[in-house]
Amino acid sequence: MEQITVNTKPIQGQKPGTSGLRKKTRTFKEPHFLENYVQSIFDGIGGIEGKTLVLGGDGRYFNDRASQVILRMAAANGAARVIVGQDAILSTPAASHLIRKRGTDGGLILSASHNPGGPDADFGLKYNAANGGPAPESITDKIYAATQGLTRYRITETQDIDLSTPGVTALGQMQVEVVDPVADYAMLMEEIFDFDAIRALLSNGFRLRFDAMHAVTGPYAVEILENRLGAASGSVVNAVPSPDFGGGHPDPNPIWASDLVAAMMSDDAPDFGAASDGDGDRNMIMGRGVYVTPSDSLALLAAHAHLAPAYKRGLKGVARSMPTSAAVDRVAEKKGIACYETPTGWKFFGNLLDAGKATLCGEESAGTGSDHVREKDGLWAVLLWLNILAETGKSVKELLSEHYAEYGRNYYSRHDYEDVESAKASALMDALRGKLGSLPGQSFAGLTVKTADEFSYDDPVDGSRATAQGLRVGFEDGSRVVFRLSGTGTVGATLRVYLEALETDPAKCDRDPQEALKPIIAAADEIAGIKSHTDRDAPNVIT
Repeated sequence: MEQITVNTKPIQGQKPGTSGLRKKTRTFKEPHFLENYVQSIFDGIGGIEGKTLVLGGDGRYFNDRASQVILRMAAANGAARVIVGQDAILSTPAASHLIRKRGTDGGLILSASHNPGGPDADFGLKYNAANGGPAPESITDKIYAATQGLTRYRITETQDIDLSTPGVTALGQMQVEVVDPVADYAMLMEEIFDFDAIRALLSNGFRLRFDAMHAVTGPYAVEILENRLGAASGSVVNAVPSPDFGGGHPDPNPIWASDLVAAMMSDDAPDFGAASDGDGDRNMIMGRGVYVTPSDSLALLAAHAHLAPAYKRGLKGVARSMPTSAAVDRVAEKKGIACYETPTGWKFFGNLLDAGKATLCGEESAGTGSDHVREKDGLWAVLLWLNILAETGKSVKELLSEHYAEYGRNYYSRHDYEDVESAKASALMDALRGKLGSLPGQSFAGLTVKTADEFSYDDPVDGSRATAQGLRVGFEDGSRVVFRLSGTGTVGATLRVYLEALETDPAKCDRDPQEALKPIIAAADEIAGIKSHTDRDAPNVIT
C-alpha cells in the first residue's frame, strides 16, 4: 500500500450543475477525469484531513469502480473515516439522512438521478454538505475553481476494499465503515409515519403497486412496504437494482413508467400505484384510473400532512420551485402559512429548511420532500400518501376531487424538447429574453400578455441572489407559461416549457389537461417560436 501524487492538468467540462457533475459514463472513464474531479471536490471544500464522509450511489454502471477510486483518494487525502453503503449502494435521501444522523462533514453521491445508466449512458457525482443537502453555489463555485487550476491528485495504490459485508476495515490510516444501506432510513420512516395505520389499510384488501424501475429504491421498498407494512409479496415490481436499470429509463413519469400507467388504468387496477427514479429521490403517484401530477401531489400533501404523526402540529411553511404550479400556494394561503417560490434545484430549499421557515418542499419534476432530510425523497412521498389514505379512508380519486372542489384545479403540463442543439436552444432563449419588455399588451392565440420577466430569487435566509432562473409570461386570465433550459442532461440542451391555467369551477375540473391547456400551448409556440428555432413539431415528452 503506497500513497502517491499524480501530476495532472485541468480538464475542461467539469463545472458542476444543480445536482453535481453529470456526463456520459465514457467521459468519466477517461484517464484522470474522475480523479481530477474528486480531488477538486476535496480541495474545493478546504481539504478532508481528519474528516468523516459518507459515500454511496444508485448502483448504476461504473458505481462500483468509482467508489473504489474515491475511497483510495480519500485515504491519500487524510480522511479519518468514510461511511459507505453496502456494495456502494445508498439512495440519495438515505445518504442525506446518514450524513445528518452521523454528523459527518458531508458526502459523495454517485448518481445521475433519473438519467439512463450503462456504458453508453450517463454517470454523475455530487457533493452534499454537512446539512445533508446538495452543495450550495458558494461551494460548487469553489469546486469548479479547483478544477481549473488542478495540477495533481493524491491516491493510494492498493487492492479493492471489500464492500459486500457490513463492518469496519482499515485503508491505511483511514477507517472504512460499511453499513446496511436500508436500515437507518427504514427506522426514520417508522418515526415519521403511522405504520400501524398503514399496516391496517394494507391488511384490509387495499392493493398497491410500486415500480422501482430496476433502480435503487427496490430494496428499500421491499423492506418497508412488503416486510414491515405487510403489502402482498410482489407488490414491489422491478425491485432488483440493475447497472443499466433493466435497459430502461429510470424517470418516474407516464412515458417511462408506462407499465405502471397501464396497470393503474386497467379494469383490475390496484388501489394505489407509485414509482421512483434511479437514485430514489423522485416519485410518481397514481390512483385507480387517475394520474396525480407532481404539482397536485405537493398541494394535496400540504393540505393533509397533519394526518401523519411527524406533522400533526402543522407545517411551518411550504416551498416550491418557480416552474411548479401554484396549487400549493392556494393551500398555504388558506392555512395561513408562508409559501416560498425558489429557483429549480433542491439546494435552494436547504436554507429554508435549515432556518425552520419551511417543512414541505416540492418541484414539478416529481420531487417532494420535507425537513426530515435535505433532499427530495420518493419513498417518503409514497408513505405520506399511504398514511393519508389510511387516515381518511378515501381513494386517491376522491381526495383529488375534494381538493379541486375546495381549492380549484391548476391545470398543468410540462413539454420537454430533448437533445436540442445547444446553439439553437440558446438562440431561442436569447431571442425571447430580448423581447420580454414588449410582450405585455400583445395577444397570442387569443390570450393577452399581462406580465413578462426573467425570474430572480433573493434568499430570505442568507440574502444571496440567483439570477437568470427562467423566463415567465403571464396572461390576463391568470394562466402562464415558463421557459427554461434544463441542466440535468448530458447531451445538447433540453428546452422545458411549463404551462398552467387555474380553473375554479368544480364542474370544469375533470377535463384532459392537454385540452384545457391548448390555447396556452399555442400561445407559447407563437411567443417563443419553438418550432422555427428547434425544428421540432412536438415535444419528446409530455408530463
